[in-house]
Parts: sequence; C-alpha cells; structure tokens
Amino acid sequence: MKYSESTPVKDFLLNILNGVSIGIVAMLIPSAILGTFSSLFMNIPFFKTIYEMTNFVMILMPAVSGYIVGHMFEFTPIQSSSVALAAAVGAGNWSFKNGAFIVKGVGDVINLLIVIAIAVLFVHFIGSHLGSFTILLLPSLSVLIPGGIGYLILPYVHYVTTLIGEGVNAITKLQPIPMAILLAVIFAAMIVTPISTVGISTAIGLAGLGAGAAGVGITSLGFALCFYGWKVNGVGTSLAHFLGSPKFQMANMMSKPKLLIPPCINAAIMGFVASLLNIKGTPVSAGFGVSGGVSFLAAYKFMTPGITSILILLLVFIVLPLILGIVSKIVFIDILHFMRPDDFKVDVK
Repeated sequence: MKYSESTPVKDFLLNILNGVSIGIVAMLIPSAILGTFSSLFMNIPFFKTIYEMTNFVMILMPAVSGYIVGHMFEFTPIQSSSVALAAAVGAGNWSFKNGAFIVKGVGDVINLLIVIAIAVLFVHFIGSHLGSFTILLLPSLSVLIPGGIGYLILPYVHYVTTLIGEGVNAITKLQPIPMAILLAVIFAAMIVTPISTVGISTAIGLAGLGAGAAGVGITSLGFALCFYGWKVNGVGTSLAHFLGSPKFQMANMMSKPKLLIPPCINAAIMGFVASLLNIKGTPVSAGFGVSGGVSFLAAYKFMTPGITSILILLLVFIVLPLILGIVSKIVFIDILHFMRPDDFKVDVK
C-alpha cells in the first residue's frame, strides 16, 4: 500500500504492525529451528558456529522490520533503508561502552513501532523534496531525526514496560492454580501485542510454576492461531505460529480484539493443566512458548530425567494444545461463526 496523505490511520498502523510482526518472526525462526538444534551439539565447532550465527541475526530485527515496513509502503530502496536505519538507532538494543558497541536482544518493540511510524512519516514528507540529494541526505537525516527521537524517548517508553511488569509480578503472589491460569492468559495475550513477553518475564524474574504456565499459555495460543487461519495461510505460515512466533498475528489481534477470546480460553485451560502437572520454567522460557523448544527444554530441567517426563511434556506442549486448537477452531469458526479464517490472514509476500 503506497502511503499518501489520504491513507487511513488504521491502514497506516496495520502496515507498521504487519511489517514489524514479519520482521520479528523472520529473525526468530533461524534461531528457533537451527539454533535450538545446534545448541545440542555445542562441543562440535560446526554446530557451535551455526548456533552463534542464528543468534546473531536476531539483533538485526529492528533494521529488518524497518525495511519491511518501508517495502509495504512501496518506498524506494533508499527510503526503506532510511526507515531501517532510524529503527536500528531507536530500538534500544545497543549501547556504547569503553569504546565498543554492545548489542543485545531485539530492543523495546513498543519504542520500535513508534520510531518506525515517525520514520515513515518523515521519509514521506521530507524524502520527496530532496530530489537528487536524497541518497546523500535522507539516510543521515533519518538517523538524526526519527532515530534520535526514538533514542530520546526510549527511557520513558521503557517505563511503560516496567509498569506492566510490576502488574504481572503482583499476580505471582496468588495461590498456584489461579496464578498459573492468569499468567497463561496474560502471556498468551501479550505475545500478540508490541509488548515483549521475554522482556517482561526477565524484568520481574518470573520463574518456577509461573514461568511454566506462561510458556504453556503462549504455546496453546500459537497452536490455536495455526488452525484458525490454516485455510488462508497455508501450511508453512500456519506452522510458523508456534515454530516461530504468534506475533505474526499482532496486526489482526489489535484491530479485532475479540479474536483473543478463543485462544485465551485455551491458554486458561492449559495454565490449569500446567499447575496440576507442576510444569516449571525460567524467566527466558516464560516468554517463548514451544518456539525452538525453549519452554519444553526448560521445563524438562526441573523434572526427573526419563521417558515419563518427556511424555508429560509432549502432552502439555504438543498434544493438548493441538487438540484444543482444533476443537476451538471447530467451535468458534465452524459452529458459532464467532470469527472467520480470513480474520487470521497473514500476508508475508
């Protein structure tokens, strides 16, 4: 969709949400698939190198997301690159200490969205007036102005994440079963918003039963979304919802919040199951779900090694979420017509 002054605000925001969603998933999948497999053979140099490569690409997510958004607005390569540069500066995943750059994680997604939105507007209104000086001035101006704004507002935007984390942390004081149910639902809902589930869980040090429930909640939502849009998204894109990240659906969910109700029901059920089976996790695994086997492997470390534990985890992270996803699809799409497969369409072309 080419941007113009007449572009509806909703379409403008959906383009940005879709672009960032695709960027997140595209950067996460190599680590989730290749990185997790290679991590099992870290004593072999070849696999250690693969692990390092796939984890490195994740730090490129802000820039890649910015470029994808530019592409979605039909910007020229230099214009899209300028959006990417602004996104990289304003994402907040880098720092400069002792004469060296330190880059870690993907940054603050909320701030990234704000910066990309500013950069798109900046490139459209300024870039079109630079003429033959575009290639000389636009990248630098994009780093300086939209990127600089993002850099300056980052501490304030990050404070919002901190407040959300404090709210989530309060839930950990509840009794185990209601705590597990609520955390499963909350993390399932957060994974399809600009809020970073990993950022929240690590910030509050969510661990143990709470982390296990959060990971299971995200997993159940991923399976549900996979089946909801199976007819319109195809096999590969559908599987990416739990093999990669459910954030694929961020634009759809935020434009139609009612779509969150069915998968969150599944998350509540799985949070209850996780509490009964004493599924535990770590602050990192709480924000991932089954992607890359992170929550699965973390939970296994808290269990007695053996086939019984593996079967329990397969039941919790694969079998039950899969069954609930299919049942939920039949009930809410085929019978109640509460939603349609088209509601979950993701365009990755």
